[in-house]
Amino acid sequence: MAGHSDGPETTDSLSGDAQLEQVLTIGSDLFDYVSKFADGFIRPWNIYQLGIALGLFVLAHLLRAALGPRIRAWMAARENWPKWRIRILVVINQRLRAIFFVALIWLTIFVMREVTWNSRSYLLSIIGTLAFAWLAVAFATRLIKSPLLRKTVRYGAWAYVSLRILGLLAPTERLLDGAGFTIGEMRFSLLLLVQSLVILGVLISLARLFTATTANRVRANPDISPSMQVLIIKGLQVAIYSAAFYFGVQALGIDLTGLAVLSGAIGVGLGFGLQKVVSNLVSGVIILLDKSIKPGDVISLGETFGWINALGARYVSVVTRDGKEYLIPNEDLITGQVVNWSHSNDFVRLDISFGTSYTDNPHEVRKIAIAAAQSVDRVLTSRPTVCHIVGFGDSSVDYILRFWITDPTGGLTNIRGNVFLALWDAFAENNISIPFPQREVRVLDNEQVNFEINQ
Repeated sequence: MAGHSDGPETTDSLSGDAQLEQVLTIGSDLFDYVSKFADGFIRPWNIYQLGIALGLFVLAHLLRAALGPRIRAWMAARENWPKWRIRILVVINQRLRAIFFVALIWLTIFVMREVTWNSRSYLLSIIGTLAFAWLAVAFATRLIKSPLLRKTVRYGAWAYVSLRILGLLAPTERLLDGAGFTIGEMRFSLLLLVQSLVILGVLISLARLFTATTANRVRANPDISPSMQVLIIKGLQVAIYSAAFYFGVQALGIDLTGLAVLSGAIGVGLGFGLQKVVSNLVSGVIILLDKSIKPGDVISLGETFGWINALGARYVSVVTRDGKEYLIPNEDLITGQVVNWSHSNDFVRLDISFGTSYTDNPHEVRKIAIAAAQSVDRVLTSRPTVCHIVGFGDSSVDYILRFWITDPTGGLTNIRGNVFLALWDAFAENNISIPFPQREVRVLDNEQVNFEINQ
């Protein structure tokens, strides 16, 4: 690799001016090589081959314009096909022109080799090889989901393949390797930077593909609890991405022991600056291990009430009834008071308070209130609904009605409202009145006011 090639050993022993002169010499040789390669294009047969390639490209463009709508219509009719097949068809449809061009140019090369000298199709062979390599790279990089990483790997692979096919790879490597500097026994150059982007990009993409496949299998296993599924998936992601980074660095020939002191100093600084981040990460692991909350649980934290949508490494996603999604740090769930409405079971008891007139029989009021609550759909009949007198108020007899539900994700305010409506209808049907405070306002004239003041 770049850190162990002959180029760095030669360059390390040179001074700064000599190193710059060597880079300029390599650049000049590379320019001369490219110039000689370009001079060959002015030969008659090479010009003919360029014209043939251009004509085939135009023909491929016309074929895509003619057959593209038909292929898209045929794809639209394949509604019952699996999604992975549809994705492959979409990728093929996006590269129709390149596919037609590669097929046409290699068919032309085969015909020309049969009817004339191979030298007269030499330039077409280079163009066909480049087109096929670019098409293969474009298809391969579709596996990378990150747009930035996909473009980086794609353009890097295109540049590498093109230079290798054109025979410019070796002088380009020497030129990139000459532009760099040395720290201790390690040499850092543009060549090492390019290799790092390509190798780490490929390894991270493979790690992401592997973790996605493994995560789907873990989620599909009904024997693993939701919290353990999240813990296993997060552990696999950390392990696989760490392994990808480690093997990528080893493949580049970078000696990590030489950076131990620097990495230690950076680690201490990051430790002080990222205390909250580390605290949230550790809290997330604790939450997953003790199974205090899991995806789907209904929780209350302060004024936030909703169900857990996802458990992240740094936060918990809680979705409320009004569609808002709160990202609550894991540390708040560990240190704060959290009400988990479905921790050990799904049963939730709700209370509502009301009052009736002193003229109404409290025994009848209790029976009517219980029957009204049990008439609501979400109220459980398997668990008893009770109604108790809790006090004698200034203008009413005060009651509390308690009932049970098993679906807190459906909301609590709406079920309370439905029970209140059922009470209203039942009280109206049985002539039970709901009193309200009444106040009498008396207006005094001036004589009465003066008399009372004098008294």
